[in-house]
Amino acid sequence: MRISTNTIYQSGISKISQLQSEQVKLQQQISTGRRIASPSDDPVASARALEISHAQSTNAKFADTRQTAQLKLNTIESSLTSLTSMMISTQSSLVAAGNATFSDQERQFIATELSGTLEAMIGLANTKDAAGNYLYAGFKTDTKPFVANASGASYAGDSNSQLLQVDTQRQMAVNVSGDNIFQAAGNDIFATLSDLVTLLNTPLTPATQAAFSAGIATGIGSIQAGLDNVLNVRAAVGSKLNELDTLDTAGTDRDLQYSQSLSALQDLDYASALSDISKNQTIMEAAQKSFVATTSLSLFDFI
Repeated sequence: MRISTNTIYQSGISKISQLQSEQVKLQQQISTGRRIASPSDDPVASARALEISHAQSTNAKFADTRQTAQLKLNTIESSLTSLTSMMISTQSSLVAAGNATFSDQERQFIATELSGTLEAMIGLANTKDAAGNYLYAGFKTDTKPFVANASGASYAGDSNSQLLQVDTQRQMAVNVSGDNIFQAAGNDIFATLSDLVTLLNTPLTPATQAAFSAGIATGIGSIQAGLDNVLNVRAAVGSKLNELDTLDTAGTDRDLQYSQSLSALQDLDYASALSDISKNQTIMEAAQKSFVATTSLSLFDFI
């Protein structure tokens, strides 16, 4: 079998070019720290890495949503804490107002105090979140939920729940509508306070003593019922915040697992790569010397 000079040249150049290409690829891998520079380097690993990257991105979006949910729920918890303090203070004032030795003027002082509490509660019910949306308006976040009137305040929001997808299988309501806090089950806190202010501003006579005592008792009962409802809402909010913490922990663990899986698929084994680049360098030098020696041979050298 005859081998032409052209074939010898082409074979030698092809081998050296292949070695140079492999050397360049190894150098690129070492400089980037990545084993896979393009899908063709490892199609199966590239496809798997793409799936894991998508899952990791989705997991990160859920983490961002949970952060939004936590901000909203913490704002609700903060305002409900203030509401709880107001209602407890109101109860104490009503107990004092029932004292038979109090004068009309002293009861009027308490009426003025409750009038201020009513105004403060309406202001609290119209709280806005960090984005400037009304907290207790349901879906009507740009509508002021409570408007003061002669009998307390009327509700202009709705009862819809704002749902956020905080995990793959979990949607969470991150709001509480105002009517479910301040006017729950027909117990209107604002109307109660308004009626109590009127009652305490009315001069007391022996003929009205029984009606006054009954009115104070009814007011205390209404405020207690409202307080119980607020505490129940706070408990539900606290439960959701605890759940978000648990989901955050699980999400962080998943992110770590995804990162480890991507590292196993994509990251370069530096020891192996450095060994390969050294081996390739040796082979390439030998191939170049062999090519030079082979191409310099001539039949005339043996004549």
